[in-house]
Amino acid sequence: MTRHPVPPFTYNDAVQKVRMAENAWNGRDPAKVAMAYTPDTVWRNRAMFLNGRAEVEAFLTKKWATENGYRLIKEIWAHGDANIAVRFVYEYHDATGQWFRAHGNENWAFDADGYMAQRHASINDVPIAQDERLFHWDASDPRPENHPSLTELGL
Repeated sequence: MTRHPVPPFTYNDAVQKVRMAENAWNGRDPAKVAMAYTPDTVWRNRAMFLNGRAEVEAFLTKKWATENGYRLIKEIWAHGDANIAVRFVYEYHDATGQWFRAHGNENWAFDADGYMAQRHASINDVPIAQDERLFHWDASDPRPENHPSLTELGL
């Protein structure tokens, strides 16, 4: 099967791919999200290295079991024919109720069918007070179209 848009990416294709990824991650369904990656996908997430969809799904299952109230915004940084660079911010709270804002960058490489073959992510978590939160849409829903972007929020 093909996962459109496929390389070579135009700018609009890359923006669409970024928003599709954001919407999927905000849905927090590990099995569904894992299907966007090649069966042999290679990830670096912080200091963790993952190989294949099964490891990605297990990682996301654990992640979303502990990152409560998760809401994510992604924004394109750059793109090439089969590569996209993204910056992102997400907010979540832990089991104690402490909120965090995670800032990160990802580098993505896609196969010819539009599946992500590589994902390299660098992420930093910053504790924030609940009243400092900026992402307030319903959890598990996509970010509303009229919600400010990272650039508009000054992040």
